[in-house]
Amino acid sequence: MSSRSTVFRKLLVNALLLIAVTILVLDFYLGRYMSQRQVESVQQRLDSEAFILAGELTAVKPAEMARWSKEAGARARTRVTVIDPKGVVLGDSEHDTETMENHANRPEIMEAHRTHRGTSIRHSKTLDRDLCYLAILVDYQGKRDYVLRLALPLEDLDAAIAAVRWQILKASLAAALVALAIAYYFSFAFTRRVNRLRSFAERMVDARFPKTPLPAEDDELGALGQSLNRMSAQLGEMVDRLKLESARRESILASMVEGVLAVDDQMRVTFCNASFAKAVGCDYPVPEHMPLVELVREPELLEMLKKVLADGQSVKQRLQHLGPANRSLEVQSAPLDSPSRPGAIAILHDITDLERLERVRKDFVANVSHELRTPLTAIRGYAETLLDGALEDQEHNRRFLEIIKAHSIRLNNISADLLVLSELESGRPPAEPERLSLRTALESALHTVEGEARLRDVRLYFEQPDDAQVMGDRVHLEQVLVNLLDNAVKFNRAGGEVRAEISRAENGLARIEIADTGIGIPSEDVPRIFERFYRVDKTRSREVGGTGLGLSIVKHVVERMHGTIQVESMLGKGSRFIVQFPAA
Repeated sequence: MSSRSTVFRKLLVNALLLIAVTILVLDFYLGRYMSQRQVESVQQRLDSEAFILAGELTAVKPAEMARWSKEAGARARTRVTVIDPKGVVLGDSEHDTETMENHANRPEIMEAHRTHRGTSIRHSKTLDRDLCYLAILVDYQGKRDYVLRLALPLEDLDAAIAAVRWQILKASLAAALVALAIAYYFSFAFTRRVNRLRSFAERMVDARFPKTPLPAEDDELGALGQSLNRMSAQLGEMVDRLKLESARRESILASMVEGVLAVDDQMRVTFCNASFAKAVGCDYPVPEHMPLVELVREPELLEMLKKVLADGQSVKQRLQHLGPANRSLEVQSAPLDSPSRPGAIAILHDITDLERLERVRKDFVANVSHELRTPLTAIRGYAETLLDGALEDQEHNRRFLEIIKAHSIRLNNISADLLVLSELESGRPPAEPERLSLRTALESALHTVEGEARLRDVRLYFEQPDDAQVMGDRVHLEQVLVNLLDNAVKFNRAGGEVRAEISRAENGLARIEIADTGIGIPSEDVPRIFERFYRVDKTRSREVGGTGLGLSIVKHVVERMHGTIQVESMLGKGSRFIVQFPAA
């Protein structure tokens, strides 16, 4: 292979550019790093010299300060300066103190007064050269805030840094040569591999597929694209046919509510649809030829398919608690004939909702029968008592009739609530919604329950309310508020309170909050309070005349008006119901 090939040149030039940029960036940062290290080394040296000279300074007399500064500078090979607290230079190793200006505003002097140590690298106006300064606070003749400053010319630093930079440059050049040799080798190897792939692809195409005219770039990769693209026509037809068949199958399987599973004779998955994956709680799509035992942990389903594979007979069976959602499924499995390898197919019908509806129907009949039995038994018993002679008992006959009346009212309330629930669940379209004022509806509901509140010594609070408009049915909205307020009053304590409030939530929803100081609801009962005939305290519910249907009606009406209802309750401290509707 010629080293003049296009791809080879491109790879080599790009590698060379990358190496050059890397070396330049590395040299720049290493140079900065070594400069910083040299400065730190100089400052450490000045620190050491300053510590020694500070000890000597305490014994120097003022008259000898100039001479001592020069001697100290010569010994330390640095510029030594002594400055009093006011910035006046008392001694300097390289300049006459009489002609030197006040040094109080020098950066290193000001920093030393603040932190006891100051450094700076700047141009000296006195000596007209760049210096590295270090200043420390010292005590002199019993007085504080004197400054001992040492300085070193930057020429020495620059010479040291230049020597280090030269070493870095030599190392970088050596590394660049090594990297360039490696880049040359890899570029050569890559181009050779491309040519080998092209030769292999051309042999395969000439043997099986016709040529197809496609544009190509003028390099090895372009030639490889030309070779591979010659296969595209026939491969395209094959892929299109496969896609069409796959799309048909996927459309059929995806549109099926039932789960579909096919396995081979080794109990490995050949295909399944999304409904099956959802039913058993696994990720979709499922890899082909995945062992079914790794996908499904239900022994009944596994045994069912094994039996079909062994006997070659169809099997129909109901499976309970299948998958993480505990679904109930009716599975019908049959053998799957194949020319190459036999298998089995299973169709899963989800009957969970049907079973739930059946349970709801049975529970509803049982609950209605139970709720009706008590008042009917009481009415019959007291009626028979009156007919057996108690009618003439002036002391008790009126009380018996009042009991019969109370149970008749309870029967009427149950039937009325059942009719409302039947209407809400009938599926008939609701009446044309109208714009309603929550304040007006809440005031009407408060008037309805205020008599019951006075009898039970419960105070109602609804002071200076806000207002909001919602769309819905006036009668149903008032029924929701009456049911919530009635429960808040009946399940309260003597001297308790019920507070109602209207507001607008941040998301633009209209919000109604009804809170009481009553008996509260146990936390384990809160999720079930909206079920029909469910009572937290069955004895008290019957004493206050509840039917067990009020909150179920509330939930149905709120959802019909596209709203939500939330409950917050603490046992013994009261409950709070929050209803939110879309604002009109």
